[in-house]
Amino acid sequence: MTVQFTTKHRLILWLYAGFTLMISACAWIPSGDKPAEFLKTPPLKPALSPPGHDKPLATARHWPHERWWQEFGSSELNGLMTIALKENVGLRVAAARLRHAQALARVEGARLLPFLDAQAGFEKGRLSGNGFNVVLRGENYTSAFINPLSLRYQFDFWGKNRAALEAAMGEANAEKAEQAEVLLQLTSAIARSYIKGLALRQQLDLTHSMIELRRELLVLEETRLQLGLDPVDQVKQANIELEHVNKREAGVRNQLALHQNLLAQLSGNGSASKQNPLTGSVINADNIQMPAQLPLELLSCRPDLASALYRAEAAAQRVKVAKASFLPTIDLTAFAGVNALRLTNGASSLANLLFSGSSFSYGIAPGLRLPLFEGGRLRGELSAQRAEYDGAVELYNDTLLQAVQEVADSLSRWRETGSILEAQGRLLSAQNENLGLAQDRFHSGLDDRRALLTRQYAVLDQEYALKALAADQLLAIVDLIEALGGGYVNDLQVSQQKSEPKLFSWLPW
Repeated sequence: MTVQFTTKHRLILWLYAGFTLMISACAWIPSGDKPAEFLKTPPLKPALSPPGHDKPLATARHWPHERWWQEFGSSELNGLMTIALKENVGLRVAAARLRHAQALARVEGARLLPFLDAQAGFEKGRLSGNGFNVVLRGENYTSAFINPLSLRYQFDFWGKNRAALEAAMGEANAEKAEQAEVLLQLTSAIARSYIKGLALRQQLDLTHSMIELRRELLVLEETRLQLGLDPVDQVKQANIELEHVNKREAGVRNQLALHQNLLAQLSGNGSASKQNPLTGSVINADNIQMPAQLPLELLSCRPDLASALYRAEAAAQRVKVAKASFLPTIDLTAFAGVNALRLTNGASSLANLLFSGSSFSYGIAPGLRLPLFEGGRLRGELSAQRAEYDGAVELYNDTLLQAVQEVADSLSRWRETGSILEAQGRLLSAQNENLGLAQDRFHSGLDDRRALLTRQYAVLDQEYALKALAADQLLAIVDLIEALGGGYVNDLQVSQQKSEPKLFSWLPW
């Protein structure tokens, strides 16, 4: 018995075979290992709960503010920040990277839309003398076409183009977060350098007074030596102590110059430090209150943490793009216009013929492409994207742990420097009381001027140490502000009950 296949039967068989290949294509996607998981935020209560506070003084849900440096109340620091925000080169580089990422996102977004263009062409040629068309062998011809409407569109049935757009938008958001990170690092560095420089300038003034005291003590010892009241050893010791203070003054002056140069470099304006040679008023840390509570949501305000999460999200979308590459690609092309062809002896009438109604033409061409064998390229790309996703998740986990540590460390430093500063203040008060007693004895004639100058020097020495400790407390505040993101705000939402990001459920590893 002979079975005869008609054209209709053959078409049905081809369509069935094509549909079978499309369905079976999903089975070619290799399964991967278990993906990396986001780390849960470690408990911060021991680090974020100040001892001795049963009730919170204030809940810092929006701390610090975006212009956090203004809370220090220093017009000179505000001026340096204003210059830096306009002139710093690093901010310009970060802004250029952000514009580049946003442009790439627009490119990926264009793939979701149909491409429309117009086409026109003119050709003059000669047909082969040995061609298939016996009648037109060796004939010269002239042809032209005008297609005012030409369409190309790729159907995104599997979400490949949408995933590519989401990945590009994730990269753009990551660049935006990294720009905020550059800004945070810049402003934090300026604040640290200014605080340290201001303390050095105040210490430099104290060293000048200390030098004057040591010089006066040296003159007194030399006078007593000439009168035969003291041996030469006292003069030599006074001279040694004077040189110690001169050495301290030189070191402070050198450190002050370094911080002035650093401020000029950070601000991007070399004249900034010359116009503002750290002559501002003393910054009082009492104006900034330590937060009694720091909710876990504040960690999502760190730009580096947000950037890491955006990178992981973009990597997850690229996994989807790599998976969709295993599936069929269906596109559509269409055109409408006029075209005409004339042999050489009729070329003069080509223009009239081209715009006649009979020259109208159109075409619609759907297409399908199914990858069957590409030498392992698709599997390699999918494996690479999965590995990139795992790396992005682990980078987020590492950044999260580092963020928790930095917040806890900066809070501890703030508390400890506050306690040390209070102890130093009590010590300075005790030295001032001793100085008052020495003044009374000097005026009563019980002590000579050397004892009074020695007590004055001790007070200046304690004031010198107090300036450094006050700067350390301010630096700890800046560290905490930087650890909490410096007022950066993003669209990421972190739940109090579950602070880790959701895993991308569509990733079938």
